[in-house]
Amino acid sequence: MDKRIETFLADIGDRGPTQFAIVTRLRDIVLASGLGLSEEIKYGGLLFSAARPFCGIFPYSAHVTLEFSEGAALPDPHGVLMGQGKGRRHIKMLSLSDIEEKHVAAYVELAFRAAS
Repeated sequence: MDKRIETFLADIGDRGPTQFAIVTRLRDIVLASGLGLSEEIKYGGLLFSAARPFCGIFPYSAHVTLEFSEGAALPDPHGVLMGQGKGRRHIKMLSLSDIEEKHVAAYVELAFRAAS
C-alpha cells in the first residue's frame, strides 16, 4: 500500500470508528470489483481508476460519499444516486449499514464495467 494511502487511512481513523469503518469497507468493495485497478489520493479522497477514473471515496465531517465520475450515465435501479450535474453522481453514507442498504457493491460493479 502506498504511504500516502496509509497516512490518509490513519487520518480517517483519527476521526472516529464509524467513518473509518465506512471508508475501509467501501475501499474493500472497490478494490474487489476487478483486476487492473489503480488507487491514488486525489481531490481529498481515494480515487480509483481502471482504464479511466470511475469512482472515489470522500470523507466529510458528518458522512462519507462514494462518487462516480460518470454516474449520470449509470442506471439507478434503487434510486440512491444523488447529484444534478452533467456527469458525477454520488451515494451518501451516514452509517456502515448504508453500504448494504444502498446496494453500493452493485453500483461499483456498474461503474467499473463502464470504465474498463
